[in-house]
Amino acid sequence: GLPHQFWASAEGRPGYSGVGLLTKTEPLNVTYGIGDPEHDADGRVVTAEFPSLFVVCAYVPNAGRGLVRLEPRLRFDAAFLEFLRRLDAQKPVLLCGDLNVAHAEIDLCHPRANRANPGFTPQEREGFTRLLGAGFVDSFRHLYPEARGAFTFWTYLGGARARNVGWRLDYAVLSQRLLGSLCDSKIRSTVAGSDHCPITALLAV
Repeated sequence: GLPHQFWASAEGRPGYSGVGLLTKTEPLNVTYGIGDPEHDADGRVVTAEFPSLFVVCAYVPNAGRGLVRLEPRLRFDAAFLEFLRRLDAQKPVLLCGDLNVAHAEIDLCHPRANRANPGFTPQEREGFTRLLGAGFVDSFRHLYPEARGAFTFWTYLGGARARNVGWRLDYAVLSQRLLGSLCDSKIRSTVAGSDHCPITALLAV
């Protein structure tokens, strides 16, 4: 039931990174990357244009153990934000994917212990704050501002998922002017099969 399928993956690095977009309706146009040669070879972004909006599927780079890739991650964040702004100037945007950041303390189980760990550094969190400041909205947090224990990722170690020791790293972020079309934003935490779970955004467009 999803006949239109578009895939991107890292050039010359099988299994390193990639993203896919599957749709019932054929897009008007599909593009790959964000127009930045430093990052586009990693196959992290696929964008489909539809009549009323752009849908951007993304897998944002991880800062790496010991934060060895924090600086490239921050450069990606800056370039990605400019890319999203350019799209948003044309029509509204729905961004979906693993953004590899827990924005606020409510978005992970142990914030105090993870302040210097990838996904919760001040720099990465500030990058997400800048995204929101540019006119985008975290759909789940908009609808459920006080929801706790709402996570999308759990390490395979130590029975973390069974104990719900997790992080919210996966998001549906949308242009502010799409808020009137937002019906719901759900975390499907009971769906197994990965260290992440699916999320669902429902929009009437």
